[in-house]
Amino acid sequence: MCGRYAIVLAGDGSFQRRFSLEERADDLAPHFNVAPTQTLPVIVRNSPNRVAMMRWGLIPSWAKDASIGSRMINARAETVAEKPAFRGPLRSRRCLVPASGFFEWKREGDRKTPHFIHLPDEPLFGFAGLYDTWRDADGETVQSYTILTTEPNALMSAIHNRMPVILRREDEDEWLDPANTEPEQLLPLLRPYPAEAMTAYPVSRLVNSPQHDTPLVLEPA
Repeated sequence: MCGRYAIVLAGDGSFQRRFSLEERADDLAPHFNVAPTQTLPVIVRNSPNRVAMMRWGLIPSWAKDASIGSRMINARAETVAEKPAFRGPLRSRRCLVPASGFFEWKREGDRKTPHFIHLPDEPLFGFAGLYDTWRDADGETVQSYTILTTEPNALMSAIHNRMPVILRREDEDEWLDPANTEPEQLLPLLRPYPAEAMTAYPVSRLVNSPQHDTPLVLEPA
């Protein structure tokens, strides 16, 4: 699964360039310990790409209340085209979730050691995401998203049995393209990222609490 990630922003226009945005996004704040239910930037395709602020944890449009979102922070690539909450968004409501890395906990005996996993050559990359719009009884809308996961590559298999789908740069346009509506076009993109392009290291247990949203959580333990 993917239950925590980081997005480190430099405020120098690099975020805009990386995701081909027409407008600058220098007002976005860095987050070093993103947790479910928080509101974060995602990239959607709207001629051209644009940033939208959404809540992490997808609330289906048909949900009776918002609490279901806390159980839908991830969607399995293997079943995403079949699940009622995800099959509609897969066809027409796809997004990129910008990140600089993510955290996963490796079980070692009766302990779990947090690790930070990132791409040394990519300060920013995009998880494959889906989003939806939900309306409460008063007509207020909430936009929310989920992160796709897949089987682990060789690096991740030593840490956890799942990993988030990190899209290759050359696949991002295809993922966002609204003309692509068939699962047969999209599911092949949801594969493990090459292990040789990733690295992982243990970090402090400070990351266990989302209150610690500080660069200290990224430092090697």
